[in-house]
Amino acid sequence: MPPRKLAIVAAAAMAVIATASCGTGSPTRSVEKASAAGPETRPNIVFVLTDDLASNLLPYMPNVQRMQQRGMTFSNYFVTDSLCCPSRATMMTGRYPHNTGVFTNQGSDGGYATFNRKGNQKRTFATSLKAAGYNTALLGKYLNGYQPTMAVPPGWSEWYVAGNGYPNYNYKLNENGRVVSYGNKPSDYLTDVLSRKGIDFAKRSVAAKKPFMLELSVFTPHGPSTPAPRDKGKFPNLKAPRTPAFNEADMSDKPDWIKGRPKLTKKQINTIDANFRKRARSVLAIDKAIGDLQASLRASGADRNTYFVFTSDNGFHMGEHRLTGGKQTAYDTDIKVPLIVTGPGVPAGRTVSALTQNTDLCPTFTALGRAKPPAQVDGISLVPYLTGKSPHNPRDGVLVEHHGPSTVASDPDFQAAPAGNPPTYSALRTTRELYVEYANGQREYYDIRRDPNQLDNTVNSLSPGQLKKLKSMLRELTTCKGRDCQK
Repeated sequence: MPPRKLAIVAAAAMAVIATASCGTGSPTRSVEKASAAGPETRPNIVFVLTDDLASNLLPYMPNVQRMQQRGMTFSNYFVTDSLCCPSRATMMTGRYPHNTGVFTNQGSDGGYATFNRKGNQKRTFATSLKAAGYNTALLGKYLNGYQPTMAVPPGWSEWYVAGNGYPNYNYKLNENGRVVSYGNKPSDYLTDVLSRKGIDFAKRSVAAKKPFMLELSVFTPHGPSTPAPRDKGKFPNLKAPRTPAFNEADMSDKPDWIKGRPKLTKKQINTIDANFRKRARSVLAIDKAIGDLQASLRASGADRNTYFVFTSDNGFHMGEHRLTGGKQTAYDTDIKVPLIVTGPGVPAGRTVSALTQNTDLCPTFTALGRAKPPAQVDGISLVPYLTGKSPHNPRDGVLVEHHGPSTVASDPDFQAAPAGNPPTYSALRTTRELYVEYANGQREYYDIRRDPNQLDNTVNSLSPGQLKKLKSMLRELTTCKGRDCQK
């Protein structure tokens, strides 16, 4: 199809998408009509999912920065839990942890086994898009507890998934049901291997004139944050950002699990800086993979009908609130992550400040693909934003829910006390405030407008009316299902 004609088709498709359903149930009549036009009118979707990437790493990713210039940045995007498996389970299903049943990385309330036992593998954006005629591929990391010898889940046309791919060398990939071992040669570097396979998948899908959904799910910058060979030694003097929360001066207002933390030592700070350098080096390969895939799609003209979505499963603190490198807290360092989207009809250089969450990715992907979303999706489609509009009912707050503390030392996300290991909590994040309730009865409250770094816990100064409203909103979210979560 000539470029000009393809651009016209993409623009027409975007006009139809704007009327798509933003939640559960069947697509609207106009979406069904669009589906009848044929699969060639439906866009491709490239979903780049990083592991433990915080916004402070974006300055080292020029291709991602160009995505911000060419597309849309969601500046108030949050995850439902700042931990790998529950966050990824939410992305795939569009459901909160209390509805997926996945709160941790393993055991009776988490991991791949729990995800399957609860039936989640049958209701993901992959099953919906594949049923609608998409080629679908997952490359890299799936869910904690999945091993390459296990079966390929439903919904995926192609599957290139590792178990322990964190070192980026000496791993095994399940390649469409066949286990393939990789070594420690430079060409075995996992992010690069996934990049090559992703480009090949996209090329074959374009040649077959079939819309595709490609999830490139890398293991970096999660520790050990192994960089590509070409990137070793870069940023030799780089240090972790010194925000106002770094080595926080006064922790007396914090809950018991954290307020007794001593100030970071010089040795600990040096380690934080060294690890931040490793993290910055490791994301260079991710950025290159994005650029290479974009270039490949440009060569065929398919880029004009392709959405790129970039995000992370959770953030990462490094020195904030006297904690060494880690996650799992309710603070913005851990729950607020980048979400950047480019594609046909997406306004260039636009920033959306409305509250969005990883519950929204599944319904967004299915809306873009004119597919029927899974039943009881808790999130909303972000497609109206991508067309320069706003949903009719923007949300007032988002939910974060976490089970802890983690006690399994073999868990790749296990955190000892210096890194932070919070107990079970639920949290409400609005555009103006953060409210946290711990299972032991302790609470936190931060006025984001006055205190964006969450330094002063002022929960004791709230009026009875304010506290009642926050508790009521949080209680409603922790028990909601489907459309009730969208109100």
